[in-house]
Amino acid sequence: MFGNMSVSDILIFFVSVLISMTIHEATHGYVAHLLGDHTAKDEGRLTLNPLKSIDLITTILLPLVLVVFGLMPFFAAKPVRIDSRNLKYDEFGLALVGLAGPISNFLLAIIAALIFRLEINNLNHLEAQFLLLFSEINISLFIFNLIPFPPLDGSRLLYALAPENIKEFMNKIESFGFISILIFMLLIFQFIATPIFNIEMHLLNFLL
Repeated sequence: MFGNMSVSDILIFFVSVLISMTIHEATHGYVAHLLGDHTAKDEGRLTLNPLKSIDLITTILLPLVLVVFGLMPFFAAKPVRIDSRNLKYDEFGLALVGLAGPISNFLLAIIAALIFRLEINNLNHLEAQFLLLFSEINISLFIFNLIPFPPLDGSRLLYALAPENIKEFMNKIESFGFISILIFMLLIFQFIATPIFNIEMHLLNFLL
């Protein structure tokens, strides 16, 4: 992936990912706060300070290891803790919290794309490069996190609508924590990567 990218591309990529993940996690916490759970606020996670969202393993070490082995890098921020027992609307409240993160990424992609379209004649190369890559990254985060596989955000909506036997199965998957995401990325995602990528590109082209 990074072999075809310039140094400026790589820097923009990491800065964009860090900004996007920080806003994504802060939005989870803010919506949870609005719905009655103050865990994120009490732990200082209602912030745009990116240092609060960096996890040594999932944000730094894991993507580096994947790049070394020639695999697609996968990043994850330090998740905002939510106590669903405090939320209004029960499972639907948790679904709203889950959807808030991807929606924040979609809005960031729209903002970047609009600035690009409106200011395209006034942008220098680096500014245009940043807006394009920032929009692409946020579209990717939006689509990827909507996949209904625990513990991805899309699973929160599925959980609110699913029958009990499906909920029990999802709980078992989520109990493995980050291991379930690794299994998903290594064994399942490769079969859906092409249609996911096509959706991302169509949406990005529409915005731009």
